[in-house]
Amino acid sequence: MPAKSPEDICRLFQCAMADGDLESLMSAYDPQAVFVDQAGEITKGRDALRQQLAPLAAMKARFEYDIRKVVETGDIALMHTKWTVSGPQPMRVYAIEVARRQADGTWCWLIGDPFTVGREVNS
Repeated sequence: MPAKSPEDICRLFQCAMADGDLESLMSAYDPQAVFVDQAGEITKGRDALRQQLAPLAAMKARFEYDIRKVVETGDIALMHTKWTVSGPQPMRVYAIEVARRQADGTWCWLIGDPFTVGREVNS
């Protein structure tokens, strides 16, 4: 089910990741999506992002989230979200994301930067 609000993107992402459903996971992203990885490298477009997210989806990584703030103007939303990730390397990140309303009224992430603020690795 598509995201009906910026906040709903997190739920869609969380469910798709837990199910290992890469196609549903990719529907959370705008066709022009840009993602900044931990090394600061920029990944552009769904195809490149698919390659980056496929291993996490295959592991059915568990993502929990706490939306700290959403600021909307028109068809754009700035999101501040704290994520806790389980998996081979559990971590907590504070993501800054930009979402864009699509022509059909649904929302997708346009820009994701989960490592700018900082990252904590659990022991």
